[in-house]
Amino acid sequence: MPPRQPKLTHIDDQISALSFFYFGQQWTNYYDYQQYIFFSSYPNTPSVSLSPNLNKTFDLTTLPMAAPPSLMTAPPPPMTAPPVQMSRVADDGGPSKDAPTENVAAPPGVVMAVQRLGVVDENGVMRDDFEVGAFDVEVVEQGSNESEVAEGGGAVRVKVGRFQKCAASMREYIPCLDNVGAEKNGEKFERHCPERDKGLDCLVPTPKGYKAPIPWPRSRDEVWYNNVPHAQLAEYKGGQNWIVVYGDKFRFPGAGTQFIHGADQYLDQISKMIPAIAFGRQTRVVLDVGCGVASFGAYLASRNVLTMSVAPKDVHENQIQFALERGVPAMVAAFATRRLLYPSQAFDLIHCSRCRVNWTRDDGILLLEVNRLLRAGGYFVWAAQPVYKHEPLLEEQWQEMINLTNRLCWNLVKKKKGYIAIWQKPLDNNCYLSRDAQIEPPLCDKEDNPDDVWYVNLKPCITPLPEDGSGAKITTWPARLHNPPERLQSIKIDAFVSRKDLFKAESKYWKEIIDSYVRRRKKFKLRNKFKLRNVMDMRAGFGGFAAALIDNQLDCWVMNVVPVSGPNTLPVIYDRGLLGVMHDWCEAFDTYPRTYDLLHAAGLFSIEQKRCNISSIMLEMNRILRPGGRVYIRDSIFVMDELQEIGKAIGWHVTMRDTSEGPHAIYRILICDKRLR
Repeated sequence: MPPRQPKLTHIDDQISALSFFYFGQQWTNYYDYQQYIFFSSYPNTPSVSLSPNLNKTFDLTTLPMAAPPSLMTAPPPPMTAPPVQMSRVADDGGPSKDAPTENVAAPPGVVMAVQRLGVVDENGVMRDDFEVGAFDVEVVEQGSNESEVAEGGGAVRVKVGRFQKCAASMREYIPCLDNVGAEKNGEKFERHCPERDKGLDCLVPTPKGYKAPIPWPRSRDEVWYNNVPHAQLAEYKGGQNWIVVYGDKFRFPGAGTQFIHGADQYLDQISKMIPAIAFGRQTRVVLDVGCGVASFGAYLASRNVLTMSVAPKDVHENQIQFALERGVPAMVAAFATRRLLYPSQAFDLIHCSRCRVNWTRDDGILLLEVNRLLRAGGYFVWAAQPVYKHEPLLEEQWQEMINLTNRLCWNLVKKKKGYIAIWQKPLDNNCYLSRDAQIEPPLCDKEDNPDDVWYVNLKPCITPLPEDGSGAKITTWPARLHNPPERLQSIKIDAFVSRKDLFKAESKYWKEIIDSYVRRRKKFKLRNKFKLRNVMDMRAGFGGFAAALIDNQLDCWVMNVVPVSGPNTLPVIYDRGLLGVMHDWCEAFDTYPRTYDLLHAAGLFSIEQKRCNISSIMLEMNRILRPGGRVYIRDSIFVMDELQEIGKAIGWHVTMRDTSEGPHAIYRILICDKRLR
């Protein structure tokens, strides 16, 4: 057993050092970063410095406990210290053309013998009992080694002019959805982003009288009127018991157009119709199409189900804003001409209650998208007038639906007389392969990637299921949260044998960090200091951060964002029973302003700075962050100066933390709090 690490002063920092060891080899290659090998040395007198292995190469087969040659890859190329590009930012937020380049060299130090950290065993496989490192619990929980950035203090390399407030008319502004688009087939409800140099360059204002949101679970039933000051929906849907104005609040009775007796009774009815649906065990992740104010998803939350509520920004444009203010997962999205930004076999159940989508138009291309999104063996629940009304036009629509679902090999498992119809998707391809060749729609080509979703048009074909059954063989909740799914092997990363090890390592990494956070809050009785419900992980990986929040029983949900600049890990995220979406951080996110309590970004900016304007990303974060919310950034020192200055220019309260390795450490932590007023 390797010797234990010396005590560190902050658990975040010592976990970061270890994580670089086993994540660095796999992930840095993908992003074409310089490779470093981090080992621990034990001098008689502890010192703080960059890794003594910087600028050196190693023959890994000569190290103690090295893996057999058959498991080793080719030796890495010679490593050189990367030049640090510190750009100056002009007062308008853009980079200056005459930004100087500064080479940062490693401080001198004695190179000690290389020491294996003990993460892997003698066969090169990660041990189940590995330790993240020794630490002093008292020091960790006291939150020491923290320095607050003083306004104008220190040697600042980046200068950013203070951002101005946007016009009051932009308080509900969604950049990529508030542009004039094409009218054909609902395309006007899809993304039409501003040009790169015409994006958001100001601070979206807060409505007058805005208050700290009502905490969950009270927010399920009521929210402050002034936080979403739009009474039109209450007036338009008042007779259907969706939403009512009550004094200085909106209240949500929990009813809807189809579930007039309440959402709970409606869910009970579905469970009685198909007991195998088993909300909270077999059915964990749900998509609600045309969600209204998301009462369906709000009441499923108490049954241990995560529901992605989606609706377009149409005549009921603020319904998604109400959903998020209530603390329910939601996004602005439309079934129109492009794929939704979720992977294949994402949802265990898809629900449409009078969602105003014509599923049979254009040879059923919209229902084909539902088929792509629905997990093998999953259920489609349709509660709409063609199901129960017997008018000639509606009966014709019902027959069209029956014909289309038969050709999709869906099985109509139950139809409640006069109410709900439920279909089940097949578990394999046998039905598809046994159809007559001339039956439409055809199977998609093998070259089509069903998980490729960013600006990808809808396909008029049936997405076949994987031959190995992956996606269908999912364990019940909560076991699926930590079981490495079979689709882990399909993720395009530079690893194969070690994928399960990477999956487990990421989970353990974030669990240690969140565990220490929760311990500190309990010790110092900080439970009521910071309300946490709507969380976004801006670079989610396999969803380990979200899993750690669940393990610690924090009553929140996480939007796991997978950037287009990295590997598409969304299938794994959904197989774990979590929610996620694909996104390009060079563009705006499809949500209303003031909708997230916490934005978490680990290693995001050091990657995206190659493609995007960092100021634009930070302004977008400010747009979607609630007043009183928090940004938690963990990233390279090479971007921290700029992030710090942008944060102050936005008006956030900015705190920088050095790691326990001191000012020469490669990573730092930036915490930014958005002021409530």
